[in-house]
Amino acid sequence: MRSDALTRTFSALADPTRRAMLARLSSGSASVQELAKPFKMSLPAISKHLKVLEKSGLITRGREAQWRPCRLESKPLKEAADWMEQCRREGEAHFDRLDQYLKELQKP
Repeated sequence: MRSDALTRTFSALADPTRRAMLARLSSGSASVQELAKPFKMSLPAISKHLKVLEKSGLITRGREAQWRPCRLESKPLKEAADWMEQCRREGEAHFDRLDQYLKELQKP
């Protein structure tokens, strides 16, 4: 089964460790070691989380000499937020119509 970008984004965001890593990256680039520091897990486990984030397009990893900085990529987050906003607007429109219908039913 093929996975679209939005599905990959939400799948990556489903894990609290990955969300914490993204929160850390929102303040600037960080090395793998810096990202791993707050977690009680092995570096291979951290690397797996980073691969999921990278595959989803939420981060990019660069190379600067011995350092491999990770950077947050905002485009997938914006696309997810835009999709959720559209769903919210449509949901509110449905509830507004339902509210109007219920008011019509209550009129004598």
